[in-house]
Amino acid sequence: MTLQIKRGDSGEHMVWNDAVLDHVDGHCFDPAWWRERGGVLGEAQGRGAAYFLQGMDGHEWVLRHNRRGGALARINHDRFLYTGVERARPVRELRLLADLQARDLPVPTPIAARVVPGLGSYRGDVITRRILDAEPLAERLARQAVPSTAWQNLGAVLARFHRVGLWHADLNARNVLIDGRDDFYLIDFDKARLRTPGKWRQANLERFHRSLAKFRDASLAFNFLDADWSALRGGYVSASAL
Repeated sequence: MTLQIKRGDSGEHMVWNDAVLDHVDGHCFDPAWWRERGGVLGEAQGRGAAYFLQGMDGHEWVLRHNRRGGALARINHDRFLYTGVERARPVRELRLLADLQARDLPVPTPIAARVVPGLGSYRGDVITRRILDAEPLAERLARQAVPSTAWQNLGAVLARFHRVGLWHADLNARNVLIDGRDDFYLIDFDKARLRTPGKWRQANLERFHRSLAKFRDASLAFNFLDADWSALRGGYVSASAL
């Protein structure tokens, strides 16, 4: 896999995975263009709306527009300081995904990214391949429990990411996917980066635990027990020791 980059006629920069696409155009990042052609399969809401598309390679894609969170989003919902295309969040995310996939880690296949500069700022979009037969862990736990062995496996998966130095900026129960075989994947690598070993690993786990506890506090039907977290920690520690 090699990531190619070009500048479009209107000044935007586009990056794409040449193992999937020969080229990419600006309309690939326009939900209206996809909708006109019947290519929008669904939509997931959140801080940044995601569109599920019937991709040009025969697989389903996920198109996500970079949006701001917090109070600043009220006055600036999707513009970021522009300091060069390689420093823009969509390009960094795509390159990070390519790196993680090359390390055989369970992440979405990177497809393309777009950066649209203007007046010192930019707007951006990212396209990845959708992980089929998978749902957010939060949705699975809202419906049913998962076995202790799955929690151990999740701990081992998180340890694998931490061993290569991956810090996930928003590690929560919606950004962890679980499939029909109880295998796990991480998604949404906006702002994620590789770091040297440190206390951030424990902080990352604690953030994930708070996310699970928040879902449990919101609904008594949410299937998350202290024993589940103990199983996850056990899997994490065992995998970290390898």
